[in-house]
Amino acid sequence: MDRLNAVRVFVEVADRGSLTQAAEHLAMSVAMVSRYLAAIEDWFGARLLHRTTRKVSLTDAGLAALPACR
Repeated sequence: MDRLNAVRVFVEVADRGSLTQAAEHLAMSVAMVSRYLAAIEDWFGARLLHRTTRKVSLTDAGLAALPACR
């Protein structure tokens, strides 16, 4: 998995608060966005996002990682 794209996806999801909105903006499927997020969380060794059926929010690790990813 391409790390640069994974970082792009993470930032987009963090900014939009939604996997669906990020996927639409990035012109990719929600499943692919989810795969990229799983990969970046694996690389960081921590959960970066809290996921619910309606929205996504950053964990403490996600808040710490976001500035470096920008």
